[in-house]
Amino acid sequence: AQSMHTVVSIHNAVNERTWSLVQKWEATLHDCPNPRLVRFLGRPDDRSPRALFNEYVLMKSPPFDRHDWVVDRGDGVERRYVIDFYDGNPQTGGFAGSAKSNKPVSMHLDVRPALDDPMAAVDRVRMGFREMLPGIFGELDELQKNNQSALGRKMTMLQPKAAASAAASDKAYADCTKTRS
Repeated sequence: AQSMHTVVSIHNAVNERTWSLVQKWEATLHDCPNPRLVRFLGRPDDRSPRALFNEYVLMKSPPFDRHDWVVDRGDGVERRYVIDFYDGNPQTGGFAGSAKSNKPVSMHLDVRPALDDPMAAVDRVRMGFREMLPGIFGELDELQKNNQSALGRKMTMLQPKAAASAAASDKAYADCTKTRS
């Protein structure tokens, strides 16, 4: 019973971590911090193209599982994510956390948009640059936030002026139509 509780706890932790990585993609690139999981599919016998490349070209260990998760940003369009699950300790001689290993469970999650459309490829490139150059993109994100805040403040300041201008325009139009009558 204790071992089943441990398996369920690990499974839940992995799912939560996977979901947080999907949310990171959506929030960072699409300003959608709360996408909705529509469905998911376990595909343990299928290798993603990246997993095949890693295994046969780069000679890395294959993933032990694969999932496809489909999300909706609230616009009704479904977007698929591919998740490859890798053992995080390939040198342990057994799966980390198993009877052969006294080390804690460790795994690597490779989460990315499926290449179902050209924008998914663009998203992968954008996120790749963000991960390679976090300092630059952190500064750019901060500038963008500051510019959006400044724009919001300017719009708030302009709203009373725009309302007064619209009222004056309406009055001038009304005066103009009265003099023609």
